[in-house]
Amino acid sequence: MIAEFFAGVGTLLKGFRMWKTHTKLMSLGLIPAFIAWALLLAALIPLGFTLGPITDWITPFADGWVSPWRETLRIGVGFVIFIAALALAGAVFTALTLTIGDPFYQRIWQGVERSLGGDEPTGKTGIWTTVGEGIRLVVLGILVALLTLVIGFFPLVGGVLASATGIVLSGRLLARELTSRAFDARGITTYTRSELLGAGRARVIGFGVATQLCFLVPLGAIVAMPAAVAGSTILARALTERAAAEATAPPTAHA
Repeated sequence: MIAEFFAGVGTLLKGFRMWKTHTKLMSLGLIPAFIAWALLLAALIPLGFTLGPITDWITPFADGWVSPWRETLRIGVGFVIFIAALALAGAVFTALTLTIGDPFYQRIWQGVERSLGGDEPTGKTGIWTTVGEGIRLVVLGILVALLTLVIGFFPLVGGVLASATGIVLSGRLLARELTSRAFDARGITTYTRSELLGAGRARVIGFGVATQLCFLVPLGAIVAMPAAVAGSTILARALTERAAAEATAPPTAHA
């Protein structure tokens, strides 16, 4: 499982290597990523400046507490709220970027497929399918953010657990959304897609967590998005080919 997790991380690194071999193609994904990043930043900055009043409103019971306990509590609450917001931001960024830049990212994953050789899938994801998947991703992102927020209020370990939960679950959502185009091109149904992602769960989570961490780096999301699309194409092909190989492998003899 650990090896598979780091194989997923390595898949994202392979996506980043595409910047070296397909620079012009990958550059197509920068513009929609920058637009989505700027819109999200415009929402997160005001949230950061209003965290103080928000935490004061959430914790009126602490008004009579002595320092530094009152400040410690409210700083912790503010941290948890911001972590939940970042978990949601990753989902919103991905959905918004893929919707805005769908034609560009279609060209990126097709270019990656050609570079990998073999039969190139010819199917495409329609714009309304892209919008629908984006809405689904945002809704699930909201649920992850709420779960992260609840976990964050656990005594002592809440902040750490909330951060880990938010990154893992958000990464899982990102990986599923990013691989959807490569799966759609192969005509793979939603049910089969879930089976493939489930069979490679550790690799999928490794890829998603690495992507989510890149999104948390200032300006990292802009550069990482084209690499994530390229890496998700590699991941989808690897999962599909492994499933096909396992299906055609002769059964293991039992003593």
